[in-house]
Amino acid sequence: MAQLLTVRLVDDLTGEEAAETVAFALDGKSFEIDLSIDHAARLRDDLAPFVGAARRASSAGAETRTSRGGPPKLDGAASSRQRNQGVRAWARQNGFKISDRGRIPAEILIAYRSSSSTAESPGPDQTHRDKPAERAPASHHLQFSG
Repeated sequence: MAQLLTVRLVDDLTGEEAAETVAFALDGKSFEIDLSIDHAARLRDDLAPFVGAARRASSAGAETRTSRGGPPKLDGAASSRQRNQGVRAWARQNGFKISDRGRIPAEILIAYRSSSSTAESPGPDQTHRDKPAERAPASHHLQFSG
């Protein structure tokens, strides 16, 4: 018996027929979105000024320099692992049951973020800072392909 499998791309914004899957990365996270020809062109046009002013990221090393010329920091994947380890440790210390691997439940992330923003003592990802108000601005990384 033969089977015929049809894959149809659907525009993730409108639900209409899509022409392509566009891959991009922002803040160390990779994304894919199925878009129509018009939406894909719009996305590229909207990002063009940023892509034009940006520099290509190096894929060779696991470290990048901060925009202020400070010490190297870990790339998105490594810093995410460290941040997740810190969240898991905080959750255990605060009575949450959490696995060693896998996705961190939203309720734990919400509790962690609210305690980190209001706590007088630094959280796991703030140990080198004196006050939350002294945080450096977030670094945003954008990679666009497609």
